Amino acid sequence: MKVAVLGSGSGGNSVLVCAEDTNLLVDAGFSGRSLETRLEALGVPPDEIHGIVVTHDHTDHTRGMGVFARRHGTPLYLTDGTRRTCGKLLRGSERIVSYRAGRAFHVGSLRVEPFITIHDAVDPVGVAISDPRSGIRLGVATDLGRPNAHIRHALTACDILVLEANHDEALLHQSLYPASVKRRITSSHGHLSNQAAARLVTELLHPRLVCVVLAHLSREANDPELARNVVTAALDAAGWEGHLEVACQDRPTCMLDVGRLHLTHGPAQLSLL
Repeated sequence: MKVAVLGSGSGGNSVLVCAEDTNLLVDAGFSGRSLETRLEALGVPPDEIHGIVVTHDHTDHTRGMGVFARRHGTPLYLTDGTRRTCGKLLRGSERIVSYRAGRAFHVGSLRVEPFITIHDAVDPVGVAISDPRSGIRLGVATDLGRPNAHIRHALTACDILVLEANHDEALLHQSLYPASVKRRITSSHGHLSNQAAARLVTELLHPRLVCVVLAHLSREANDPELARNVVTAALDAAGWEGHLEVACQDRPTCMLDVGRLHLTHGPAQLSLL
């Protein structure tokens, strides 16, 4: 399995997952043209995307889904609540596949396990995606007001995690956001801080976790190096020696080859637990 974050933040979110014969997008929060440009930069033709799994209705996760689906004939995987809320983005010609949290489904060879998240959207989910051939498992949770036991369980046993580190608590307090926005971000239905992300990822450590990608960073209330330093300190203290990446809004990450990361980082991880 190979994974890349096409971009992540309040202006747009999308994650590319590639297996041997299946290419999948999780969310499509950029314009159709921008999604195409970012995929092409990674060497993946837009016509070779086999499905788009949309996690919730917020614009930064849905903006380009209708245009991209119509242009390339790509199936959209939506919960019923998300489909109803996003009706203005759809024209009726798209191929839509309904799914429900708690019920796994397949897109090509990839198994998708959607789970309920706590966020201020109509029907929000996170996803765990596994490749049965390689056994590699990816967890994606970019909008979490707070992680509960159900979410922790869904994200266990992942080889790679894409996890939000939205804000620094001090920077958020100092930011020019209105008080109502600050309350929303820090609420149980908002977003994880760097510190909360660090706590969650250390709770999810296990010997096969070789890569963590920090995502959904706020431009106004966070800094990539600050997020990296906070989470790195927690992981270092736990003895983790895997690969940490910080996704940005403006460009894709590199293509992360999880199998290759296991070869370079896997043996060291056996000291965990």
